[in-house]
Amino acid sequence: QWVYNILEKKAEADRIVHENPDPSNGFVLVPDLKWNQNQMEDLYLIALVHRRDIKSLRDLTAEHLPLLRNVLQEGKEAVVQRFGVPGSQLRIYLHYQPSYHHLHVHFTALGYDAPGSSVERAHLLEDVIDNLAMDSSYYQKRALTFPLRADEPLFKKFQEAGKV
Repeated sequence: QWVYNILEKKAEADRIVHENPDPSNGFVLVPDLKWNQNQMEDLYLIALVHRRDIKSLRDLTAEHLPLLRNVLQEGKEAVVQRFGVPGSQLRIYLHYQPSYHHLHVHFTALGYDAPGSSVERAHLLEDVIDNLAMDSSYYQKRALTFPLRADEPLFKKFQEAGKV
């Protein structure tokens, strides 16, 4: 609901850094709640797509390339314009598994070791775009490795199934 409140401007409308209102290829860029917006060293923003039918990386196909390219290009432009941080100094990625199931893209300062920015969980947006351009169903086919904490319910299910 938090995501939908932002997209519908029922909450945090004053925090929006950039918005492309297009219902298919648009998104809202907002500072992550973990970032105080004072230090550029730990810059952290989230792009929330307007589309509600894309839950995670697994749902993406080549049909979504215009959306992903918009997020990449307009997001970088908004960050340099608003915060003076060039695209070359950003890590732009998606999590798998995501913490919530509405497609969102993380924008962090390259030098910031943000939670979940490690290779096991983060998929760089430029790589995602390239993979989908080569094979539209790449993320439906590909085995994706991701870390789980021992106390997570999904980890327990893997244990019960004898997969751990």
